[in-house]
Amino acid sequence: MEAHALLSLGLSALHRDGFLLLPGVLEPGQVEQLKAAISALTPQHWDYNGLLEHYKCVFNRDPLWLAYLDLPGVIELAEAALGEDCHIIGQTAWRSHPGYQGMALHLDYLAMELPEAWLADADFELPMQICTVQFYLDDIDSELCPTQVLPGSHRAGRRPVAGEQQWQGQATQSILCRAGDALMFRSELWHGGSDNRSVDRTRSMLQVHYGRRMIAQKFSPYLHWQFNPAVLAAATPRQRRLLGEHAEAEYD
Repeated sequence: MEAHALLSLGLSALHRDGFLLLPGVLEPGQVEQLKAAISALTPQHWDYNGLLEHYKCVFNRDPLWLAYLDLPGVIELAEAALGEDCHIIGQTAWRSHPGYQGMALHLDYLAMELPEAWLADADFELPMQICTVQFYLDDIDSELCPTQVLPGSHRAGRRPVAGEQQWQGQATQSILCRAGDALMFRSELWHGGSDNRSVDRTRSMLQVHYGRRMIAQKFSPYLHWQFNPAVLAAATPRQRRLLGEHAEAEYD
């Protein structure tokens, strides 16, 4: 299938279901490179470790991470969904160890609440503001923290209430996939993380968050933020734009 047709199918899935599983985005060597890089990270600023390890803004630590900002087959879909002038608003690494308890169903960002009746209209297409891509670095089965998604819930026009597990009769689904696969979802989608019920396996994952040009880049530690000169020197023009080097616009 031609690239244009694949892109159209991907956009249709994001508008219809709110998410899309992209198989085989990473090569085995890239999977191993990322797993090794994540295992070598140490906490900075708001990072933390324990049963869950969470590392923010990893793109600024080493040029190694730059290649995962604009992977072929992913960046084209992000730009089609959010505009050719989109940028990243984060790149986060995770490790979930045995015994980790997952996150409840939630959404990441809702630009505004809208009446569900409007969103139910087949002719109404809700623009995307932020999309996240999760790169899985392990084979994900039912015991190893599968991501939970609720198809179509981006059209609810609101956040889920505590304990809510269904929307319009639709129940959550577990994303079972292979190392190297990626899940892309829009920020209004209800989703969550399940427990690590394995005995001795750790789930490693890299996230990249893409936003429209006018979605602010809020890199912690904020007022004290500085780009790593080695990262900027190694970045391609597209990667520099993703990091925030935009052409002049109305509010610049």
